[in-house]
Amino acid sequence: MALQARPLRADAVRNRDSLLAAAKQVFGERGLDAPLEEIARRAGVSIGTLYNHFPTREAFFDAILPERLAALELIAEAAMADPDPWTGFTGFLEGLFALQAEDQSLNDALARRLSLSEEVRASCHRGFELAARVIERAKESGALRADFGVQDLPLLVSAMSQVIRESADAAPQAWRRCLSFFLDGLHR
Repeated sequence: MALQARPLRADAVRNRDSLLAAAKQVFGERGLDAPLEEIARRAGVSIGTLYNHFPTREAFFDAILPERLAALELIAEAAMADPDPWTGFTGFLEGLFALQAEDQSLNDALARRLSLSEEVRASCHRGFELAARVIERAKESGALRADFGVQDLPLLVSAMSQVIRESADAAPQAWRRCLSFFLDGLHR
C-alpha cells in the first residue's frame, strides 16, 4: 500500500506561494543565477524554509519556467495567423526577444546559460518546433533568405540574449536596433 502525501498546512501553502512569487520576480530581474537568499528574503521566509520547499535551484526552474515558456507558443501562433509570412516571422522574433528582454529568467533559459531539466527543455523545444513552421512559411513566400533555417535560430537567440543581457540597464531597447540589423540581412 503506497503512502499518500499529506496536504500542506495553510502556512506551508502560503510560504510556497510567496517563494514562487519571489522567485519569479528575482529570477525575472536578475536571471537564473540570482541568489536564493534574495528569494527567501523577498518571500519573508528563512533559507531553510526555501530549501524545504525547493531543495535545488532547478526545482524552482521546473516550477516557474514551463508556464512562462508557454508564451512562445502564443507568439508563434500569432505569427502563423498573420497573413503576411514576413510580418509573421518578424513579429515572432520581436515577440520572442521582447519576452527575453522583460524576463531575464527566460533570457537565460532560452540561451541555455544553465542546465535545465528535461521538462523545461521540452517547453523550449515546443516553442522552437513552432518557430520552424514560421521560418518555413517565410522562406516559402520568398521573403526570407533560403539559407536561413531553424538550426540558425538558437545562434540568433544566443546573440540577442547577450545583447539583452549587456544592455539591460543602460539601453534596454538596444536589442530592437540590433534585431533590425539581423532582419535587414535576412530579408530578400
